[in-house]
Formats: sequence, structure tokens, C-alpha cells
Amino acid sequence: MIDKIDDQKQLNQWLSIGELAERSDVSVPALRFYETKELIWSTRTEGNQRRYQRAMLRRVAIIKVAQQVGISLQQVKDAFSVLPKHEVASKHDWKKMSQVWQTQLDQNIVSLLQLRQQLDKCIGCGCLSLKQCPLRNPEDQFAQESAGAHFQDVLTSLLSQNV
Repeated sequence: MIDKIDDQKQLNQWLSIGELAERSDVSVPALRFYETKELIWSTRTEGNQRRYQRAMLRRVAIIKVAQQVGISLQQVKDAFSVLPKHEVASKHDWKKMSQVWQTQLDQNIVSLLQLRQQLDKCIGCGCLSLKQCPLRNPEDQFAQESAGAHFQDVLTSLLSQNV
């Protein structure tokens, strides 16, 4: 009886591609695509059908959320690279991935804040300057003497509020 229960538990750990698609609300072709990009993986049955560990649901969810906020699949793959290959990630593994990825996400947030704060000032500016434009050249050493000075103050203020 115990062996039968263990066998049933093990069967419940695996999902067909259709089940994964339904549970994650992602199309079957998208799942195949994620697999070719090595974001998720499957094993094959004797009949050559894909079977996914239930843990792939978490990976697919992270992929979808990342895509919704404009994070590329390559960035997701880079973040996933700290997770064990072809093994179920532990809570510790996910925490490690989160810490590594957080720095990159913070940089993305700062870039978006820069764009948001400066965009309305740049519309119609016409400066066409890579030397002075605070969006195209945020590290300009002469920013205090040009249009970039006010922007740096705003960004510093925003960043200090988020800390």
C-alpha cells in the first residue's frame, strides 16, 4: 500500500505539456520555446511525450511576470543561471537568485525613473547632444553647467525616498 501511495505522489509531481500550459496560462508553443531557450526543461516518457516537474510552474510564472514588466528572456535566463540545472530549486536557491537579480532590477528601476523624470523636459528640446543630454549621457562630468544639473537633483531625491 505504501509503495502505491509513493508511486501516486511521484506521478503527481509530473505534468504533461498540456497540463503545464493550462495551469500556467501559457500556450504550448510558448512552453516549447522556453524549453529551447533553456528556461525550463522536461523529461520524455517512453512514448516520447514531454513531462515537466511541477516546479516548472514557478519558473513559468517568473518568466511571464518578467516579460510583463519588459525584462528580456535573456535576462531571465541569466538570473536562472544561479539555480541548479535540471533539479528542483530549493528555497535557498530561489533566495540566492533573488539577491543576484535584485541589483539588476534596481538598475532597471533607476533607468526608468531617469526616463520618466527627464522625458517631458526633453520633448522638443532639440539639443541632439550626446555630450549634454542627461538621458543619453547621464555621467556627464559637466552636468552642473548644462541641462543635466536639475535632473541629477531630482534623481537623487527619488533614490533617497526609495531607500
